[in-house]
Amino acid sequence: MTAFVIFNPNAASGQTGRDWREIEEALERIFPLMSFFVTAAPAQAAHMVRDALRDGHMEIIAVGGDGTINEALNGFFDRGAPVSPDATFSFVHNGDDSALCRKFGLLPGWRAGIEHLKQAHVRKVDVARVSCLSESGAPVSRHFLGVASFGLSGSIARALGSARIAWMFGHRFAQAWHSMMALVRWRTCRVRLIAAGYDEIAGISSVRLSPYGGLLDIEVSAGESRRRILQAMKSAGRRLRSARLTAAPTLDTSGPVAVETDGESAGVLPASFEIYPAALNLRV
Repeated sequence: MTAFVIFNPNAASGQTGRDWREIEEALERIFPLMSFFVTAAPAQAAHMVRDALRDGHMEIIAVGGDGTINEALNGFFDRGAPVSPDATFSFVHNGDDSALCRKFGLLPGWRAGIEHLKQAHVRKVDVARVSCLSESGAPVSRHFLGVASFGLSGSIARALGSARIAWMFGHRFAQAWHSMMALVRWRTCRVRLIAAGYDEIAGISSVRLSPYGGLLDIEVSAGESRRRILQAMKSAGRRLRSARLTAAPTLDTSGPVAVETDGESAGVLPASFEIYPAALNLRV
């Protein structure tokens, strides 16, 4: 079998790059003919996957963390349309934490990921898309397989994406530190949410969305005060199911409301989220 491999050597604090020779040899036992691209900057993965699909590659593998996998996924689409509808996507996760592994019931780490690929099957899966704004006001479009969210969770993802010093102490420390700091800085966030049969202005801490069963599974965690936010973080919020959600902050909301996709900062509200049922061939 042939494959085009997108590889992020910086995943898992650089351990992925140090293990690359072993990763390459393990992948070659499954895909004897491979082409490689090593990412060196953000957004490269999407461009290279798009080019590879247009050149006729039919099997794309992303090796890295959730961010690398999400970027590679976005290369399968151009302006909302699939670049190569028959192509197959798979991933080997080797980051510090993985919402995608949890969603698909996979063990973390590249050894477990490659071992799973040996018996993995291709199936159609839902993909979701968010259209929002960059912090400078430019339109942004991102697809996601796992989870997107906005509010406090988006602020944490934005802080983690730009963090430098905290990462020196490891992923868990950086996650805990920036979660605490985002909560300290949090201000009242009121957002108008519109979905199928639902239209409300809600005080939220975070809204979480995941593609599932041809619809978006939406969870709204309430909380206008830090006490209510902490309570909401310990329990599930209100749940909705809809093919589409639009969200816009009210005029009394102070500052931008951040959006993230698969753990990576995507932009800010206003935003619209929509589902693409069975839009991707995923080997999982």
